[in-house]
Amino acid sequence: MDTDTDVLPPRLFTIAEYHRMAEAGVFGEDERVELLDGQVVAMSPIGPRHALTVDVLSRWFGGPRDRWWARFQNPVELDERTEPNPDVVLARMPWRGYPQRHPGSADIILVIEVADSTLRRDLANKLPLYARNAVAEVWIVDLTDDRVIVHRDPDPGTQRYGNRFEVGPDGDLDIAGLPGITLPAGILFRPPPLEDLATEG
Repeated sequence: MDTDTDVLPPRLFTIAEYHRMAEAGVFGEDERVELLDGQVVAMSPIGPRHALTVDVLSRWFGGPRDRWWARFQNPVELDERTEPNPDVVLARMPWRGYPQRHPGSADIILVIEVADSTLRRDLANKLPLYARNAVAEVWIVDLTDDRVIVHRDPDPGTQRYGNRFEVGPDGDLDIAGLPGITLPAGILFRPPPLEDLATEG
């Protein structure tokens, strides 16, 4: 009779194996997945409000910049078994972008995850991976309670952030790694016309 001690641990994959699986067509053409600590995890469908929030962030942070490279819903490589697809990443400005690799932890200034139905998973599963890999700053945009949960000062040993605070719709969001850049949090919850959006920096 099988017992709990007979259960085999899950097969964990490296980023290289994960990419080979994708190239071999293991995942469906429209299937959204990411690699979290060696496990291939299905991503939730993007709802209209989630999509609009990412649109707002892309207008705010996108376009030509000389202080950061903005990426939207593209992968980052945190370690050999972790390649999530955050909603927004601000990376250090390279000369020609990132043609040979995705940004790694040392390249990342800020990660933004937009969460509605995924809030619990983002906090419980993804946030510790960002802390373990010393991602400097993570924002969780909580569309359920109209707040941004800001995390700074990662401790890789505990997989936690030492500095956590919340910003509501009437507050402003500063980025530790980009002094002088301030985003009014209200545009994430009460978006103005997209053509009116632009950074101050």
